[in-house]
Amino acid sequence: MRPDAGAVYRRYLSAVLLHGQASARACDLGATDLYALNILELHGAMTPGELGERAGLTTGPTTRLIDRLEQAGYVRRSPSPDDRRKVIVEVVGKPARLDEVMAPARERVGEIIRGYTPEQLDVLFDYFSRAAAAYQEATDDLRP
Repeated sequence: MRPDAGAVYRRYLSAVLLHGQASARACDLGATDLYALNILELHGAMTPGELGERAGLTTGPTTRLIDRLEQAGYVRRSPSPDDRRKVIVEVVGKPARLDEVMAPARERVGEIIRGYTPEQLDVLFDYFSRAAAAYQEATDDLRP
């Protein structure tokens, strides 16, 4: 293994995190707001409790998060079809500038990805899938 592997990987993770924060700010959102929208887009409508758990937030901050996103027109609360006592949070819009803000990074990363062979892409995307699962498991282990 490369002697600088850990540092290279940490720089990569930091760059992704900082880009996400800068993108959120450019769209007049907090980083957690943008992250919550991403969770909802990837996993679909869910209860506020599920969203809070996935975002690592307690009840109060989750309520304020949903309030901000609802007021901005990005989500809505709807009655649960399965249980009238519950509500479901679902995406109804996204920040108008988000695609514009994210486009430069997507283009640059796309150029990098286009430089890989199909076999290398298989390895790369296998890594993404497996690493995401590993990070999720490690996150779950850290939670009470």
